[in-house]
Amino acid sequence: MTKNNPYWFFQKWGIEETSPLEVLEQKIQELEDKVRVLEEEMVGQSNALYECWNSLDARIDILATENKTDV
Repeated sequence: MTKNNPYWFFQKWGIEETSPLEVLEQKIQELEDKVRVLEEEMVGQSNALYECWNSLDARIDILATENKTDV
């Protein structure tokens, strides 16, 4: 298949341009942009999880202190 058609990869993904290198560069840029957005979202979600964890940890400490009984 690859020996007969050097552009098989582009046809496989529905790319019918005459200059596949430009199309490939455009697709790579689109993917890099998507990865950048996902990384930013991941940082935001990680920060939110750390805030929740710290809040729960603080509440557990408060409840433990309030319910502490001397024996």
